[in-house]
Amino acid sequence: MIIVRSFTILLLLSCIAFKLACCFSSSISSLKALPLVGHLEFEHVPSKDFGNRYQLLPLAVLHPKSVSDIASVIRHIWMMGPHSQLTVAARGRGHSLQGQAQTRHGIVIHMESLQPQKLQVHGVGGGPTPFVDVSGGELWINILHETLKYGLAPKSWTDYLHLTVGGTLSNAGISGQAFRHGPQISNVHQLEVVTGEILNCSERQNSDLFHGVLGGLGQFGIITRARIALEPAPTMVKWMRMLYLDFAAFARDQERLISSDDDKFDYIEGFVIINRTGLLDSWRLSFTPEDPVEASQFKSDGRNLYCLEVAKYFKLDEDRKDVMNQEVKESLSELSYISSTLFSSE
Repeated sequence: MIIVRSFTILLLLSCIAFKLACCFSSSISSLKALPLVGHLEFEHVPSKDFGNRYQLLPLAVLHPKSVSDIASVIRHIWMMGPHSQLTVAARGRGHSLQGQAQTRHGIVIHMESLQPQKLQVHGVGGGPTPFVDVSGGELWINILHETLKYGLAPKSWTDYLHLTVGGTLSNAGISGQAFRHGPQISNVHQLEVVTGEILNCSERQNSDLFHGVLGGLGQFGIITRARIALEPAPTMVKWMRMLYLDFAAFARDQERLISSDDDKFDYIEGFVIINRTGLLDSWRLSFTPEDPVEASQFKSDGRNLYCLEVAKYFKLDEDRKDVMNQEVKESLSELSYISSTLFSSE
């Protein structure tokens, strides 16, 4: 009986493996027949992301040269039906942590392969609210460089700018400006989204899709174009960091600044520093200590520390600069950080 059962199980597993092999072979053949401007790659395909926790080997990677390539592949998979078991994942820089930019035995869409399009900045020199139209595969660092040519910049950022527009808008896009402007997904006027069809959506047009895709982790469609809100860029920034030993004091100060009505700062962010030695020495690469003597005597000794990072934006005007610096000094005097750990940069 044991031998018979073992044989039956092996036979069943062999049948499943054979069925999957046939299914994948059929899928590959039909995908290769698609008329694409770009191409599908079936070998040397990426199977990791930044989180490095999951390794999911896809069937193929699509390198699209046009939005219609993405639409064709998604529509084809939809037409194949659920028996194909093919799924799709969009991949920008692969900075997801939980395998969102991967798909086992499915199709990964390499968004940076999209044909580069000229960034179109609108509303320069007054008039309507300025914005920029960008590809979903465009990097935020490139958007910054282009919009700064017109004295403009996006309202909300991520800390690391070498990420794609579609990638951060599929998550949230959070940084120190979010307390004022909201995350990046709150600063989008319009999207082009591929669901199999190529659709435009906004608050007024296909609004369910618009709100589903923003922060939707790629489950409702693939962002191929976005209209991003801009604002005048500052000509100077006073950037500061300070440390706390007590979490309650740190949280209280951060909440006070965030809820303040008088625009004390334009950027506010807090983070935890665990088991770091020589911390302030590393800060000297970008910042200057307000009190060099006291700063040199501070020892982190591997303790848990809480860092408050703030910035104040202003125009480059020497008279106004003195006033702004005095306002910053008064705002800092209300906080309970360790005085020897105040570092700043302009």
